[in-house]
Amino acid sequence: MKSVSGKEFVKVLESGGWQLLRVQGSHHIYGRAGSVVRISVPVHGNQPLKVGLLRHLMKQAGISENDI
Repeated sequence: MKSVSGKEFVKVLESGGWQLLRVQGSHHIYGRAGSVVRISVPVHGNQPLKVGLLRHLMKQAGISENDI
């Protein structure tokens, strides 16, 4: 799996129709109209997201590895 930072993942989410709802500290909370799902992405500079967290966020957002 490709290493992706929080900043890069946020760009993928926004291109997929997710909207930034709020920022709490370093966590950016995203949501989509008509959905109760909320995705919390830690944005710590350019540090890569760990593989388990990245897979979990991708599953929640309905994103495949090819989209990143």
